[in-house]
Amino acid sequence: MKKSLRKQIIRDRVLYLMLLPTFLYFLIFHVWPIFEMRLAFYDYRIIGDNIFVGWKHFKTLFSTPAFYTIIKNTLIISFMKIVLFFPFPVMFALALNELRSGVFRKGVQIISYLPHFLSWVVIAGIWYEFLSPSSGLVMDIVSAFGGERTNLLTNKNSILWVLFASSTWRSMGWDSIVYLSAILGIETSLYEAARMDGASRLQIIWYLILPALAGSMVTVLILNVGFVMSAGYDQILNFSNDAVLSRVDILDTYVYRIGLLQGQYSFATAANLFKGAIGTIMILLTHFTSKKLTGHGAW
Repeated sequence: MKKSLRKQIIRDRVLYLMLLPTFLYFLIFHVWPIFEMRLAFYDYRIIGDNIFVGWKHFKTLFSTPAFYTIIKNTLIISFMKIVLFFPFPVMFALALNELRSGVFRKGVQIISYLPHFLSWVVIAGIWYEFLSPSSGLVMDIVSAFGGERTNLLTNKNSILWVLFASSTWRSMGWDSIVYLSAILGIETSLYEAARMDGASRLQIIWYLILPALAGSMVTVLILNVGFVMSAGYDQILNFSNDAVLSRVDILDTYVYRIGLLQGQYSFATAANLFKGAIGTIMILLTHFTSKKLTGHGAW
């Protein structure tokens, strides 16, 4: 077994060398930090040894009034991005599958995938111009219908929907790849059998295509639930301002402020460890619940 593995590595050494940078990236930035999470149980010292304090930072975290507001904001934004957003890539994949012109479909796919490769700095700049109260297209349309020009980016009631809309615009096309691939993998003989039985296009979608997507949908949902405490640090950082901070301040931005800006590294690590523990628990709960109810899970 070891000899065959060694021969395979030698044979595919070029491919393994190409994989090495990605492997090192995950090792340095994802695996190694897990071992450093022990800092949550110590008082960090720049000079000298760290002092073990047990659950001190967790007690401080849970006794901080602002912490519960931040958790509330995180859960609300995550709910919008996971639950409300979930049907959009599926519907978009179904719509793409209905396009008969291959050239037009490929064009739509390329255009819809492009926002995924833009950084949130660029996306925020686009949406700031798009929603500008003085010259933005949205406010021009509102004004044309007799409405009042308002700044949606500084309004506490609208900022969450701005976050949802911009996130959907960025991710919908890219996330639909999984579902479109599953649709294209359906045997053509099944379509032919359905048509011979007199099934309409809507019935084919409902009874043939959607059941074929069930496994992919469950897997994606379970993986997304694991990020329930990660509501989008990059996006929030670029869209937040003093007027709406109380509505969009999430756990990641809180860790950023107290950890990097205020230098409370142990306290920030405790908050981040809490976030990771909740995400792990949610993945396990969702997996086993889905496995029991539907037979599909993440593994």
